[in-house]
Amino acid sequence: MCLGDLVGYGPDPNEVIERIRTLASAAIRGNHDKAIAGLSDLEDFNPVARLAVEWSRSQLRPENLNYLAGLPAGPIHLDGVTLMHGSMRDEDEYVFVPEQALDGLLVAPHALSFFGHTHVQGGFSFGEAGLQGLTPQAPRDGIGVVSLRLERGTRYLLNPGSIGQPRDGDPRAAFAIYDSNQSLVEFWRVPYDIAVVADRMNRAGLPEALGMRLYSGH
Repeated sequence: MCLGDLVGYGPDPNEVIERIRTLASAAIRGNHDKAIAGLSDLEDFNPVARLAVEWSRSQLRPENLNYLAGLPAGPIHLDGVTLMHGSMRDEDEYVFVPEQALDGLLVAPHALSFFGHTHVQGGFSFGEAGLQGLTPQAPRDGIGVVSLRLERGTRYLLNPGSIGQPRDGDPRAAFAIYDSNQSLVEFWRVPYDIAVVADRMNRAGLPEALGMRLYSGH
């Protein structure tokens, strides 16, 4: 499942979309997808992000641009979970703190929801212990995995993080695996060759700042 912003920063927009189309049983749009597809303006984008959006739009083949334009807005409901890009009320809202998450935790039709947009792995829960933030801390060397056992009677709003643009200070690719049979969510961090990607970004003419931020995860 893909929670939006398939493209918008990286040097391989066509390849990413084509891979997602073969892998994802469900995908929703993000704010970058909307902007690249011409469904929203660029007023809320900073100059660097705006340049990346315009470059991505110029690179996409027509069939991939049409795919982005056809992605549904969240939230959508699939196999007992809710998927959204920003929040339940607004697909473009950033949810950073528990107080922002409470509304979504209460109104979502399922006990488990996934969201994106912030590029910060973790999320929030609401149950007997009250409203809590969840911040998985994977070991920093190599591949790291943190497991979360889903408790009956507790509601969850979880963010798998970002494969290509993490913003939580950990530059490794971030994603999550949900095992519905085991009521388990695993938060993964996987290292990759950042220098190779940053070099391709620079050679493509993308702003140098985008390649540099990959090293810090911010």
